Amino acid sequence: MSPNVIVSYDDTANDHDALMLGRVLADAGAHLTLAYVRHTTQAQRAREELEEHEAETLLERGARWLGDPDVARRVVVSASTGEGLRWLAAQEDADIIVFGSDYRTASGHVAPQRSAALLLEGGPAAVAIAPANYRSDHIPRIRTIGVLAAPGDDAAITTARELADGVGATLTRDERRIDLLVVGSRSEAPEGRVMISAQAQNEIENATAPVLVVARGVTLRFPVAAGV
Repeated sequence: MSPNVIVSYDDTANDHDALMLGRVLADAGAHLTLAYVRHTTQAQRAREELEEHEAETLLERGARWLGDPDVARRVVVSASTGEGLRWLAAQEDADIIVFGSDYRTASGHVAPQRSAALLLEGGPAAVAIAPANYRSDHIPRIRTIGVLAAPGDDAAITTARELADGVGATLTRDERRIDLLVVGSRSEAPEGRVMISAQAQNEIENATAPVLVVARGVTLRFPVAAGV
């Protein structure tokens, strides 16, 4: 079954990086949903309708950027973006939530923004983070995949192999020359939850390629593309 992917999007520059990573995952066979989290509702009906319209327009711009006007879109109301996406992931049975890096991140590097960091500590779905300015690579491809596996859990390595088979990539130990780093959750994580170790956090902060952190014990399955 193809993974269900939620892309967190609020029309900021770094969220265009998330869109680009979403596009890469869609090319690998994933089904995308664009999600925007509103933080308040308005008491006056006219103002509430205006904000709803603005949220829908924002997601429409994201769909145009993706080049997929039919992509699924969801608007969630929550005081916390991370909690709103956690709720949506449960409702949509999502496998991956995609983020851009923190807005202060140097180009080409990865740093979890606050919402991503929240979901890296007990989130119900894998978390993918695009490097800053990833959007500038007009045709990013996954040719090489690195893996940081967790003791006693094959989810990361099996996910990496599935994706490599799906897109015709190779697995490598040279983490300086990769197009994606797949990271496993730490051994203390409950089954089906994402939690990272200090080593994994350090590797993520040193990464210059997109990072995919998988939940403990949960392998992501990708379809094999024709001709691969």
